[in-house]
Amino acid sequence: MNPLQFDAGDSAHHAEIRAQLCAYNAAFDELGLRFRWDAQTLALLAMIEGEQAQIAAYIEAHHAHLLKAYSAEFLSQAILEKKRARYPAPLPRRVESAPRQSRVVHQPEMSSWRERVSYEVDLPALAGV
Repeated sequence: MNPLQFDAGDSAHHAEIRAQLCAYNAAFDELGLRFRWDAQTLALLAMIEGEQAQIAAYIEAHHAHLLKAYSAEFLSQAILEKKRARYPAPLPRRVESAPRQSRVVHQPEMSSWRERVSYEVDLPALAGV
């Protein structure tokens, strides 16, 4: 592969990530949800099979208080419908995020993907909560 091909592929990958982020963050905004995703969040959630399951895992891990009023299934479906209205392509199974740190951090073994996501994703809670 020549350098020009690499740059084109890299650019296309970054454009895909930006499109996904824009669609998800617009969906959150339309639904009055005060959280935003970044490339690192997408990368972590991409380890989970299925967009609705990814959204549900994020909500369960970081906005569990919403589950007092709504089910994870209802919220994730509403978000996914709004996201797909803007950008129907699913989240790629593997998403590269920001450059990784050079040091190695060993994490304890996790029993489920929900536990792993809640441990790995460190995002702020809803504003004003």
